[in-house]
Amino acid sequence: MKYSGIGGQSVMEGVMMRNGPDYAIAVRKPDHEIEVKVEKNKGSLFDNKWMKIPIIRGVLSFIDSLVVGLSTLMYSASFFEDEEEEEEENEKKRERKNKKTLDPEKQEKRENAMMTGVLVFSLILAIAVFMILPYYLSELFQRFVTDRTNVVAIFEGVLRLAIFVVYILLISRMEDIQRTFMYHGAEHKCINCIEHGLDLTVDNVRISSREHKRCGTSFLVFVIVISIILYLFIRVDSHVLRIVIRILLIPVIAGLSYELLRAAGRTENKVINVLSMPGMWMQRLTVKEPDDEMIEVGIASVEAVFDWRPFVEEVRREDAAARGTPLEEDTDRESASEEYAESSETIENDGEDKFWL
Repeated sequence: MKYSGIGGQSVMEGVMMRNGPDYAIAVRKPDHEIEVKVEKNKGSLFDNKWMKIPIIRGVLSFIDSLVVGLSTLMYSASFFEDEEEEEEENEKKRERKNKKTLDPEKQEKRENAMMTGVLVFSLILAIAVFMILPYYLSELFQRFVTDRTNVVAIFEGVLRLAIFVVYILLISRMEDIQRTFMYHGAEHKCINCIEHGLDLTVDNVRISSREHKRCGTSFLVFVIVISIILYLFIRVDSHVLRIVIRILLIPVIAGLSYELLRAAGRTENKVINVLSMPGMWMQRLTVKEPDDEMIEVGIASVEAVFDWRPFVEEVRREDAAARGTPLEEDTDRESASEEYAESSETIENDGEDKFWL
């Protein structure tokens, strides 16, 4: 598998695909047409000199991804507002236009402030649920063990993972979330398709794996594992100070997790592959098999920001050179599709009956 440099996320009835500072959102609208919007992230950190520094670039990329991800989610959701809500919003817009109470610049500032508020609230809630709550629950566990450091820290990490799994299982019962997980699968399968040297068609995407080492789910698993390791070294008696140190370590944990995820996407090193396995397993909870219409949306999103044809040809040439055989385009494409289909079926059938994805 060759690293393509593209990545993305699922949104409401769609897929966002990103290539450097450029990103495209493809959404299947209520009338079943595909709407594609291409944007350049004005606040992108990709050209920033700090992006060359390990750990720090992980923190910056995480913040950048949160901002872009939230804005694309809000954009995709805008296509599915109720007619009554749309009419009310249109009426308010007409009133604002007639009264001239808000100019476009002020309106944009208000929307940015709202998005910032949602982002800050989400981060605070995540810290409370996935960090502070497991800590205090693990404190109750102390009375049953003699070692109040290592064992308790490991138990805290297990609790954090358990809360995450329960959270995913609960929200996956919602129909909208189930479909979002299916679009998540379309995103993964599109990237896997081209990174394995196949033409980006519905048939080829369908046979591609829905698991990918660069998935955000794998990132969260790395976060949990690294937090367990780092928290082993917190040796203070004050509960408040322990919480403060945990919060201060969040950027470090995020940065280290990013470096592992980055390495996983760029190498086939056996050690990295083993470390990636828990995240790949966890993806069985967050990635679901898409239908053909969802795959079409994923393809539209990729093609809007990434010229996949020369990349796929390069993958085929490298594979042919590794095999020591000449590249015959038509034959190689057919054999590559058949070979990957067989390996993909093996991967997909493994555990198919055990997990709901």
